[in-house]
Amino acid sequence: MRLFTFAGAPVAVLQRGADPRTGNPSARMEVLTPAPGTAAELISTVRAVMLERSVLRGQVLSMGGSDFEPGVGGITFHRRPTLTPDDIVLPAGVLERLQRHVAGVARHRERLRASGQHLKRGLLLYGPPGTGKTHTVRYLLGALPDVTVILLAGPAIQYVSEAALMARALQPALVVLEDCDLVAESRDHYPGAQPLLFAVLEALDGLSDDADVAFLLTTNRVDVLEPALAQRPGRVDLAMEIPLPGERARRLLIARYARRLPFTDGVLDEVATRTEGTTASFAKELVRRAVLIAAEDDRAPGDADLRQAAEEMLSEAQHVTRSLLGAGEPADPQGWPEA
Repeated sequence: MRLFTFAGAPVAVLQRGADPRTGNPSARMEVLTPAPGTAAELISTVRAVMLERSVLRGQVLSMGGSDFEPGVGGITFHRRPTLTPDDIVLPAGVLERLQRHVAGVARHRERLRASGQHLKRGLLLYGPPGTGKTHTVRYLLGALPDVTVILLAGPAIQYVSEAALMARALQPALVVLEDCDLVAESRDHYPGAQPLLFAVLEALDGLSDDADVAFLLTTNRVDVLEPALAQRPGRVDLAMEIPLPGERARRLLIARYARRLPFTDGVLDEVATRTEGTTASFAKELVRRAVLIAAEDDRAPGDADLRQAAEEMLSEAQHVTRSLLGAGEPADPQGWPEA
């Protein structure tokens, strides 16, 4: 119980914590005052200050469940990644368009509002597994230090409705739904009730157009994505493909993962040429395996180790490994040229 004066009137404020066991699922604040309108003004002021000074504002968060009751049972804080544009290998213009759609709208929201333009937006990153969708999301999180980010992946996607409410309160905000095809496959594939899919659709539709909130979805299977999610205007208004890297991109990826290793330019060019159809994840594992091969012989890695790692990973015996890393069949089954 707190007794004080607000706007020249005496007030009594009773604060109650949440206690589901007694039928109070959320915290409450009750105000008693003889002055008409003062209670509503006080509650409005407290709500505004609460959102302005929230410990959640500007953080990267994920939600978890409770073992004892339904709904969100806890929030985890994550360190904001610190990647640079040099850490990202994407087709020309992709990263710039993503940043403009997320950060640019937040930066120019007053001008957009004055022009009658909506702020709510949806983005979709699609492409084969291992091409760098999650890595791209990590870069965006680091490039948006003032944006509240809510991460939803796996079972946490069931809290999409709560995430939308939190994002609305803490805007500018970004809600990330990874592998959304797991809950948003076309209803033609799985007829019947799909409450989680509907929760995602309602979250996208439920925010007003002036909410400075972006939904960023990733998927490996855009072909089976629910048409109502992917095609209806106002849900997803920017879809960007993260494709398999070309030869130049593969060369950049291998060089960046091997930036402190003594591989020559010639072998980097050679490996990039021969690993057609492979992904960024493949390049990362390729370098790690080359280092491991050298470590087994207790020596520093060299060109021969990178060649051997590539031979192993492209061989027929490693077909499953290539699939797990998002790579297709090798372009040429023949051996590598002699060193």
